[in-house]
Amino acid sequence: MVRVEMVRRAELIKSVAESIAPVGGPGDPHPGHYKSSFHVTSTLRGGRRRDRAIATVSNTSYYARWVEYGSERTPAHHVLLRAAQAGGR
Repeated sequence: MVRVEMVRRAELIKSVAESIAPVGGPGDPHPGHYKSSFHVTSTLRGGRRRDRAIATVSNTSYYARWVEYGSERTPAHHVLLRAAQAGGR
């Protein structure tokens, strides 16, 4: 029951992240790749009996960390941070 609720919240966060994810302009060789690379995973781990429900939202794009945290040339977008703040309820 708790695991189902965690997955539901993670799916909400994923949908918000997809809606606010930046998409490259006309010169981008892979426009929309970051936006389409969000995934939700769920497992039971943690706690004394290893039965604590966990759901994780992640992005499998190789440049996801630079979109999230930025670099010297790229501003940070904080997509997952903003999505978690807005959609986790």
